[in-house]
Amino acid sequence: MEGFLLRNDDFSPSAIAESGQCFRMNVVSEGVTELVAMGECLRITENPDGSFLFSCDEESFEKKWKHYFDLDNDYEKYRSIALPDDEYLNTAVAFGKGIRILNQDSWEMLISFIISQRKSVPAIRTAVERLSERFGRPVETEFGIRYAFPSPEALFKASTEELSACSLGYRVSYVHEAAGDVVEGRLDLSELNELPTDKLIERLLEEKGVGIKVASCVALFGYHRLDVIPVDVWMKRVIDTVYNGELPKEYKSYAGVIQQYLFNYARLKGLNR
Repeated sequence: MEGFLLRNDDFSPSAIAESGQCFRMNVVSEGVTELVAMGECLRITENPDGSFLFSCDEESFEKKWKHYFDLDNDYEKYRSIALPDDEYLNTAVAFGKGIRILNQDSWEMLISFIISQRKSVPAIRTAVERLSERFGRPVETEFGIRYAFPSPEALFKASTEELSACSLGYRVSYVHEAAGDVVEGRLDLSELNELPTDKLIERLLEEKGVGIKVASCVALFGYHRLDVIPVDVWMKRVIDTVYNGELPKEYKSYAGVIQQYLFNYARLKGLNR
């Protein structure tokens, strides 16, 4: 397979795929990760020498995927704020090296994290994929047909029965109303990018079915607000168990990145200290 070759020892597609921030990025075979994003399908193959082969040309990598994977930012800098005596975080960042906070589409993040409530990561993946297969645009790729994430218009036109068939449960009305707000102009997701973080979260909280955890996830993963820390059941356990209820103030500026290492380690390895 021809494509673009990346050499970067601080990038791990498989670790990103398992980190709980992107529900359409999956390890499809040993050393091969597939992503559907921005209406395209991308495969990344890890070579024996540690390099990565992207199934795109250099122009596409530079214009789209470099930014998407946040490859212009120095994650060693983020990890370096870990306090020397914070054994748990230092273990977590070593375990999660290669994770990066993706620059994902805000619409996809809003719907994905509305769906995520009270669901495991595998269950969220299943629901998002069913939604895409049923309402998304078909994308022909060398790997077969994939489906783009559905547009607001497609979800707004969908019936309650059709949405329910995608394993959305009680979240059906939340998804439908969010789609309607975008289609009818009550919610302009691109304009929200201009808001300061507190106002961004405040506006997201006005949406039906969006609580502080969902709003924080959208702010972090859909708007790249790295100072925002979503607190789900895993992070609450970590904060309460390891940090006696509050993360150190030294982590505030990049709390979103720090939580991703902590969340990833706690979910995959447990809370052993």
